[in-house]
Amino acid sequence: MLKQYRLRDYKFRLVLWVTMLSVIGILVIGSADGSLQNKQIAGLVGGLVLMIIVSLVDYVWLLKFYWIFYLAGLGLLIAVIFMGVSANNATRWLNIGGIQMQPSDLMKIFLLLFFAQFFSKHEDDLSSFKTIIKAVVIVAVPAFLILKQPNLSTCILTLLVFCATYFVAGLSYKVIAGILLVGAPLIAILVGIVLRPGQTLIENYQLVRILAWLYPEQYPDEARQQLNSIIAIGSGQLYGKGLENTAVNSVKNANLLSEAQTDFIFAVVGEELGFLGCCVIIILEILIVLECIWIGRNAREFSGTVLCCGMGALIGIQSIMNICVATGLMPNTGLPLPFVSSGLTSLMTLFIGIGLVLNVGLQVKKY
Repeated sequence: MLKQYRLRDYKFRLVLWVTMLSVIGILVIGSADGSLQNKQIAGLVGGLVLMIIVSLVDYVWLLKFYWIFYLAGLGLLIAVIFMGVSANNATRWLNIGGIQMQPSDLMKIFLLLFFAQFFSKHEDDLSSFKTIIKAVVIVAVPAFLILKQPNLSTCILTLLVFCATYFVAGLSYKVIAGILLVGAPLIAILVGIVLRPGQTLIENYQLVRILAWLYPEQYPDEARQQLNSIIAIGSGQLYGKGLENTAVNSVKNANLLSEAQTDFIFAVVGEELGFLGCCVIIILEILIVLECIWIGRNAREFSGTVLCCGMGALIGIQSIMNICVATGLMPNTGLPLPFVSSGLTSLMTLFIGIGLVLNVGLQVKKY
């Protein structure tokens, strides 16, 4: 389980990027909702400790229990159905010993562990019909449970990360081309069905979010969140209005930003730290993703490559989705910005994922 590692192989650069981003997140959260700042600080400290512990545990040993991780994640998602805590017309949380957690966040890490081992075992037949069907069924079960919470955005994120991980594992380009040829028309048909009155594929509030994004003038109340977010980002201009400012023309100070500490934290960054602050956040997210990919490319084991690149895909795709929502480039999804948004479950699970990547980096190739 534990091995002798060399300190010089520890990827301190990755630790620096995630710590810097998390510290900026703490500062911005303090400005958005001061009552959550101390909790986020505790989350950062606990996350760093957890990251270090996980980074010293042999990931190859952990991957032996990949089915246990998968079944444990399914168990938590099923528990949400019977014992979940509800809020805002959704049941996504579990209260365990006074600690509220979101199992879907943990399931994303468990799926990365599972498919790192699964694709490693099927390295020679990744593109076979049997393996593809088996992999799709395995990811479809938790995705369906997440969708029924309802949590469409996390379901989509889970499926996108799965696709990216499968691509990295080496899925044949012929298979990819075939999937695109069949999938593109199907997606167009699904979109057409979803936009029809009386459809039952998605919840009504999810449909309204899509329509508000497409036709904001027809749904002014529902579109207000994103419109205010865009105004806030633009009002910050180059340098921003400053953290915890008292400007009367501040969108955040006027309480016009819904979920400013989580879903729309990027709007607070734009308003208070300006264009430069937004660039710093984006650059740090990109650096973390690139570092994960770089470590994965140099992994000793094929499973390490899949695990690291999958983690990079998770952080990258989730960052893109959050920022696109804040800037009005896609419908409101409700996903947090990695390492920046408030939320202990999200932060802690991300640090667990980074710990796994660091362990892959510690096990250098033997030439």
